[in-house]
Amino acid sequence: MKIQEILNKGIDRYLEEHKAVGYKKKVIKAIENCKTEKLGAHKYVCDECGYEEIAYNSCRNRHCPNCQTGKKLKWIEARKEEVLNIKYYHIVFTIPSEIYLLALQNQTEMYKILFKASAETLKELAGDDKYLGGEIGFFSILHTWGQNLMYHPHIHCVVTGGGLTETGKWKEKEEDFFIPVKVMSKKFRGKFLNYVKKSKKLNFYGENKYLENPESFSNLIQEMYNKDWVVYCKEPFKNAESVIQYLGRYTHRVAISNERIVKVGEEEVTFKWRDYKDNNKMKEMTVTIEEFIRRFLIHILPPKFMKIRYYGILGNKNKKKKLLKCKILTRTKIYKKKEFPTLELLKKVLGKDFNLCPQCKKGHMLIPNTS
Repeated sequence: MKIQEILNKGIDRYLEEHKAVGYKKKVIKAIENCKTEKLGAHKYVCDECGYEEIAYNSCRNRHCPNCQTGKKLKWIEARKEEVLNIKYYHIVFTIPSEIYLLALQNQTEMYKILFKASAETLKELAGDDKYLGGEIGFFSILHTWGQNLMYHPHIHCVVTGGGLTETGKWKEKEEDFFIPVKVMSKKFRGKFLNYVKKSKKLNFYGENKYLENPESFSNLIQEMYNKDWVVYCKEPFKNAESVIQYLGRYTHRVAISNERIVKVGEEEVTFKWRDYKDNNKMKEMTVTIEEFIRRFLIHILPPKFMKIRYYGILGNKNKKKKLLKCKILTRTKIYKKKEFPTLELLKKVLGKDFNLCPQCKKGHMLIPNTS
């Protein structure tokens, strides 16, 4: 509960000196109240010995590090039914740091453009016979942070290593790379900047106020056209199990987990971070509580903004027919859809009784039926 501890220590002082929009204040309040008497409680009773425990309710906010496990496990279980018996690729789309502030000031619009430009890049290039010549399937996940908790918006994509051709056949990528990264980078850059130029929803504040001048805005866009944009394409996953393991690491992450926080003092916070520029070394960073809260709040997404999206044969309108056809063509086992209650799912994943009675070690802690 270290994030909660940090907010309890410093949020009042932070809000006295800094403005925060309403939806971010709601997230702060939710995390502060998570698993406390303010959200109420429920009783668990052992079905064997009658031992009782009171558990405070969770806030269930998607930005709360305490509330993601159940959601993540259910999401992963649902994805298992969609994974094909093929190789998959992990592709990451990033934008230059020169337009971070523009993205931060216009999160909803810029994140939409980030999703749209990256998705169209993948679909159009994969549909080209030069690279694959088929309709692929993929899902995209928005992350806005780097390991040091600074602002770094980027999209992670998990992409099928093959696609469905117009004649209804399955076509597999033979190489161990998806599409040359330079090709993806140029196409992504062009699409992203074109959508930014056409957008009528961008606002400019503070340091970006000068961009209200059309000539200044045009100069920035041209400067971004002249830069090399970074797109990563990592080695393909070897099998479906590798894809599932990857999903567990990336999908329901929040900006920083409680486990990475080493120490919470009266004025400072120390946390672990991985320095990718220094051979992936694990290091420790100490910042003031005020600075930690500032960085944490940057990554709270606009209300109802979907940070995981599905495309191609994994799109909602294609799942029933096209995905089923792809399963048959790739000789993928077809599972019957199952709905697992959270406790049962935890038991299934962890391989042990998650709700075993701490008193008798035989019964299970259950919410009594009051009806």
